[in-house]
Amino acid sequence: MKIAVGLSGGVDSSVAALLLLREGHEVSGVLMKLWPGPEAEAPVKSACYGPDEAGDIRAAAEVSAVLGIPLRVIDCSRDYEDLVLRYFRDGYASGQTPNPCVRCNQLVKFGVLPEVARASGLAFDRFATGHYARVERDERLGRFLLKRAADRSKDQSYFLYRLGQEQLASVLFPLGGLAKSRVREIAREAGLPVHDRKESQDFYGGDLGDIVGPGAGEGDIVDREGRVLGRHRGVRHYTVGQRKGLGIAWPVPLYVTGIEAGANRLVVGPESETLRRAATVRDCVWGPFETLAAPAEVAVKVRSAARPVAATVVPVDGGRCRVDLAEPVSAVAPGQSAVFYDGETVVGGGVIESAA
Repeated sequence: MKIAVGLSGGVDSSVAALLLLREGHEVSGVLMKLWPGPEAEAPVKSACYGPDEAGDIRAAAEVSAVLGIPLRVIDCSRDYEDLVLRYFRDGYASGQTPNPCVRCNQLVKFGVLPEVARASGLAFDRFATGHYARVERDERLGRFLLKRAADRSKDQSYFLYRLGQEQLASVLFPLGGLAKSRVREIAREAGLPVHDRKESQDFYGGDLGDIVGPGAGEGDIVDREGRVLGRHRGVRHYTVGQRKGLGIAWPVPLYVTGIEAGANRLVVGPESETLRRAATVRDCVWGPFETLAAPAEVAVKVRSAARPVAATVVPVDGGRCRVDLAEPVSAVAPGQSAVFYDGETVVGGGVIESAA
């Protein structure tokens, strides 16, 4: 097949391209350029979106030269601004904690990038990346299912749950069955120049103020009774469940339990006040079926690094569902995604609207 591989300058996407070449496919590299501003003069923390993007492009070009494949750099910065950064800013402005990686994967990396690549004249049958996930077709259901990676410590299915059937039908994840240690070993054995390159962060490593703007500025930190305990430096700097950075001396550790963006207040309390037993989730998408017709027993993750917890998902109105958790869960943050699993399979998920 003709396969376009989304290169990033990292070891994972590089090894994905290498493995596909070894299988005999005709491989091309495509890299999405996202950063619109000047490049950093000094090294910064590597991220998929940040001012050190030129280094990623150079690394991808070096890998492409070693592999003997063409590389196209595709400017997606305007689409990223419209589809991801605006969503990110709006989320923080409303007191939520948005997940830009989920949004980017659905709309840009697996949407705009392959579309623009084809429009530029690159012909390919499949689009591949270095994500740690798997896709299988269930013939009984007649649908493609997203599944967890073999390496659970690197599994990225949480960030990919919004990919639709058309996207899943055309994507390849060559690393889905491999451990990260093996991927680095393959890169080293093949002499790839990125075999020991540090992993990038999921998102911008600098001050969020550079992206979301100044916000409402300083405001009160209060407890659930409304008593003022301190001052915050802008609600955009905080997320539900956060402990560090509050600057309050208290007999017990305090955590962010709520963000009241309209009042520019941060609500804090002991860890027990961060626990939730239920959540309402909006904009739900599903894998094995088009819509959820009846309550389903699942395991849910409310953050990418969270432990899966047993739950019952109940359909409600307007593409929403209620998630009843089998045990109390901390840091259920509006704006983050709740992703539902049945064993290895991603059943679906949505954006957390509220928690109780």
